[in-house]
Amino acid sequence: MRKLTIEFKWAILFTIAMLLWMLFEKTMGWHGERIADHWWLTLFFAPFAILMYLLAMREKRRRVYGGKMTWLQGFVSGLILSVFVALLSPLAQYITHNYITPEYFNNVIEHSVTNELMTRTAANEYFNINNYMWQSAFGALGMGVVTSAVVAIFVKKK
Repeated sequence: MRKLTIEFKWAILFTIAMLLWMLFEKTMGWHGERIADHWWLTLFFAPFAILMYLLAMREKRRRVYGGKMTWLQGFVSGLILSVFVALLSPLAQYITHNYITPEYFNNVIEHSVTNELMTRTAANEYFNINNYMWQSAFGALGMGVVTSAVVAIFVKKK
């Protein structure tokens, strides 16, 4: 377990950053009056996510591998980080939707129904805490794999 402390630390930092981002989104009105734009505005978190993966892998390279890291070592480190982030993401969703923005689901359901994007039944089935917990876990894992593969290219050092 000692070898995984860096990834676990960065997964916690990633989760905290995600919660702060959710607070920022709510403050900006992206969960309320500007909910129509939420789908693309939330993409602005991507550079922060990539930066955290980069910093995590650089720390791993410096502390564990003596300043040298192969692509595979970086990729595996990123995969481990992704698993930890995925495991923590349901908790982040719970905190987000119960404490930061409890009205989000009602707002997005109303927006979807009002703008005829979905039926009320479909919106209720899609926009709920259980579905978002699963989506966040699998999304974190999927995007984490891709991010790890790309960031490892830039972190490798002979």
